[in-house]
Amino acid sequence: MNITAAKAVAGAVRTTLGPKGMDKMLVDTIGDVVITNDGVTILKEMDIEHPAAKMMVEVAKTQDDEVGDGTTTAVVIAGELLKKAEDLLEQDVHPTVIAHGYRQAADKAQEILKEIAIDVKPKDESMLRKIAETAMTGKGAESAKEKLCDLAVRAVTMVADDDGTVDTDWVKVEKKVGGSINDSEIVEGVLIDKERVHPGMPKKVTGAKILLLNAAVEFKKTEVDAEINITSPDQLQAFLDEEERMIRTIVDKIVASGANVLFCQKGIDDIAQHYLAKANVMATRRVKKSDMEKLARATAGNLVSSIDAISKEELGYAGLVEERKVSGEEMIFVEKCKNPKAVSIIIRGGTEHVVDELDRAMEDALSVVSVVLEDKKILPGGGAAEIELSLRLRDYAASIGGRAQLAIEAFASALEIIPRTLAENAGLDPIDKLVELRAAHEKGKKTFGLDVFEGKAVDMLKAGVVEPLRVKTQAIASAAEAAVMILRIDDVIASAKSSAPEGMPPGGGGMGGMGDMGGMGDM
Repeated sequence: MNITAAKAVAGAVRTTLGPKGMDKMLVDTIGDVVITNDGVTILKEMDIEHPAAKMMVEVAKTQDDEVGDGTTTAVVIAGELLKKAEDLLEQDVHPTVIAHGYRQAADKAQEILKEIAIDVKPKDESMLRKIAETAMTGKGAESAKEKLCDLAVRAVTMVADDDGTVDTDWVKVEKKVGGSINDSEIVEGVLIDKERVHPGMPKKVTGAKILLLNAAVEFKKTEVDAEINITSPDQLQAFLDEEERMIRTIVDKIVASGANVLFCQKGIDDIAQHYLAKANVMATRRVKKSDMEKLARATAGNLVSSIDAISKEELGYAGLVEERKVSGEEMIFVEKCKNPKAVSIIIRGGTEHVVDELDRAMEDALSVVSVVLEDKKILPGGGAAEIELSLRLRDYAASIGGRAQLAIEAFASALEIIPRTLAENAGLDPIDKLVELRAAHEKGKKTFGLDVFEGKAVDMLKAGVVEPLRVKTQAIASAAEAAVMILRIDDVIASAKSSAPEGMPPGGGGMGGMGDMGGMGDM
């Protein structure tokens, strides 16, 4: 039962694999629609009850968190490993033997992959572009693939640290419906989905000195509950004048520091807005924390948490800060920073579904490029790595012998599901193509994979179909782990513990539970 459930999940995403894979339309109970080709998105949205099937979803999630691409590959391989195990179980091979063989095969596969990996120089932009292109193909972004790949590579190389590590969180992707895919652009700095707080403020500031403030530009309210008794009108006037003076002092401090652009994480009072506008300072309030961090990184300014700490030294710099309309909404562009270690990408498209899918494709591209910059190793795509692994593992199985040999051979033939699926999804004959690929690899052509557009075995490096090494190592490792885990389950037993929280258990058990917990504390 467990194997059947897991295979069903793999079967659901299998048709999306490869450049010619189909998309899925997911409709939830409210009627919201998601159209996607992305394995992990499909699995996250699917309503899955079966515990073994949920493990397959975990495989995809892990793959997505670690590498960001190859989620479908991981799930499909896991499903096929279980299918092959089922055949062995029917031949009376014990599950433990299969599990042991699978583990050996997975370890050996990791070694072989590292051996056949190809080194890449981080400066090799054309190769990075090919990697981004491979990740995006089949995700509905073909029409403007070159443009989007270029954006992804530029963004990742800009935010990369000197030691080669890349955190893709520094790349902000903003989705805007309207315009065409070709209108997508990169902002060498930060894009903020806010507008100026006062119409009297300048729309455009060149040579911006930016103050990043995490404190409210408002008069201080008393910390404790306090009443202020006012008995005459002149006292009231004095009170209001004092409030205004307090705000004026804050604004004077901001202006005195030389800042002409203010990004505030908290609120800005109406009176303060008036004074800031008079002083020609462009200000925005309630900016998200994540955006403030990106601004600090892009403009080399510091986040200031107290009004008293405002000084010239804390300011960041940007060549241009401007408010522009993007498809009917005002947004603030912070551009021309000296060394933008945080950048933004605007993705445009005709409909919401198109933009969402482009956003997912962009996430994948950013992830794979950053992974390659860190690992500096790639593999040929198009099923080339899987066919090579399959051949080498069969030789390895023969050297092991015994019953484990059967399991390792099953693992080897399970890997062929990837090129087979690529062929099936492209409407080619899977058996012919597999034979053709095997023949090429037996002649020592390690980089030959299936070109689904040409319909024949081609050198994948020349065709520019390449993937990061980590995509494959992670996919095979997590697929093998999930398969072994499901294989080792021999019974599914419904546990009775989880029904208690509905109400208090009978017989005042709730109190007993509390007492027991006290006892545990004493132990």
